[in-house]
Amino acid sequence: MVLYLILLTALVVLTVIFFSKSKGGKWKFSDKELIEDTLKHLYNSEEAKTDTDENTLSKVLSISVKQAGRLIKKLEESGLTENVDGKQKLTKNGRAYALKVVRIHRLLEKYFAENTSISETEWHKIAEAKEHQIDDDKAKELAARLGNPLRDPHGDPIPTAKGEVYSHNGVPLSKLNVNDFGNIVHIEDEPKSLYKEISDSGIYPGMQIQVKNKKDDGIEIKGDGKKQYISNEAAANITIVPLNKEEIVTQDYKPLSNLEVGEEAEVVGISKALRGMQRRRLLDFGIVPGTRIRAVLKSVGDDPVAYELRGALIALRKNQSDYIFIRKIGNEK
Repeated sequence: MVLYLILLTALVVLTVIFFSKSKGGKWKFSDKELIEDTLKHLYNSEEAKTDTDENTLSKVLSISVKQAGRLIKKLEESGLTENVDGKQKLTKNGRAYALKVVRIHRLLEKYFAENTSISETEWHKIAEAKEHQIDDDKAKELAARLGNPLRDPHGDPIPTAKGEVYSHNGVPLSKLNVNDFGNIVHIEDEPKSLYKEISDSGIYPGMQIQVKNKKDDGIEIKGDGKKQYISNEAAANITIVPLNKEEIVTQDYKPLSNLEVGEEAEVVGISKALRGMQRRRLLDFGIVPGTRIRAVLKSVGDDPVAYELRGALIALRKNQSDYIFIRKIGNEK
């Protein structure tokens, strides 16, 4: 927890004052959070083509219907939303503001993924709390530090500073037929339980998969040389761009964890599912494409395993070696 706070403190502006156009006074910090959460929810609702009214808003923000009504009135008076047939819609100014919040949220998640050891199931929650504390200048600094990324770790497009959004065209994984190939372009991070199921399977945006089997309660897929079985509910939260035959990568590499003691292999890559400090640790060890590596010793229970590379011995657990792809050298099984 202390590490989290240190990392986040370096990113956020500790004091934020927001002025109300309609009242001429200051809104409290909690008001600012509610307003920005509402605008972001409206943006996501419009993207999903769903409606929002005061009843919906009260559930999303965990406030009373009466409070939601007052909040909607304030947003309308500020020119950020408008009532269209009893439903709340973003105005041009409201959408621009919402995109700023969405941009900051997704930049934070990208930062957590690439630069911290924070669990990926916690990225969204922490970004939700910290997104209200970063202004435009801090957002520009953060984007520059990350190389101005176009997508967050879930595959969601990160709006530019000008409010431009690059969309992706895809279909739910559940729409693919057996033997179809596709490239994962987006993983929905809510609800948390389904996202955890997906992340625990090592599935990530950018992964190329093939549907191997479909059953009543789930789908079996193959990607990164491994087969995974996921529920239909989780599959509906994974967006796929189907691949044409000429786009399919046919090479089927094996994970380092398949290497038996005495066998040698060449590293061909590290899965993008391994991020942040764990990934940097492997790179520091010299585990990069072209490196030769040999399994030397297995502990009781076969975890961890000692490997020799570049004249040194390192111990890796299976939850790391599963994400290192190899090509065996010599006698292959």
